[in-house]
Amino acid sequence: IVTVNCARLLKADHHATNGVVHVIDKVIATTTNSIQQIIETEESLETLRAAVAASDLTSLLESEGQYTLLAPTNEAFEKIPRETLNRILGDPEALRDLLNHHILKSAMCAEAIIAGLTMETLEGTTLDMGCSGEDLTLNGKAIIANKDVLATNGVVHFVNELLIPDSAKTLFELAQESEVSKSTDLFRQAGLSSHLT
Repeated sequence: IVTVNCARLLKADHHATNGVVHVIDKVIATTTNSIQQIIETEESLETLRAAVAASDLTSLLESEGQYTLLAPTNEAFEKIPRETLNRILGDPEALRDLLNHHILKSAMCAEAIIAGLTMETLEGTTLDMGCSGEDLTLNGKAIIANKDVLATNGVVHFVNELLIPDSAKTLFELAQESEVSKSTDLFRQAGLSSHLT
């Protein structure tokens, strides 16, 4: 699937006497803002703006590369427990891993996303991208609220749920989501849960 500024290419290579015509499915608008400028001007990304500034990712999101930012909205940050959020925001390494987990290494428009597509993030992890009806999905969840916001250095999709990589979780949080959750309970009963957090 080929896209031109996120417009889908419908018919290619119509040759004319003075050139060639490619038919696309929407009008292409002028794009003037970088991904960083979109973050700075969008009210619903206020928490993300502060997180990017704290993790020193501003220069990357202003650079000339081609990235996809899965931008967590304020609502996405509000959904996780305040204690977890404060821990991540207070840990520069965990915060950088969290944000890099939301950045793909190439520009990926919604039209180009097909079921079963695996994309690598800047953190080195992978995300499963796909579609369910009209909705785009990330790791099987339809959490993309607004798609195809074009930037000069890529594309932004707004997501209403935070994608927390394992590297930004405590041992306790990892254990709760795995097959060793019973062991976690035993640690808690023995008064040793502080070692896992």
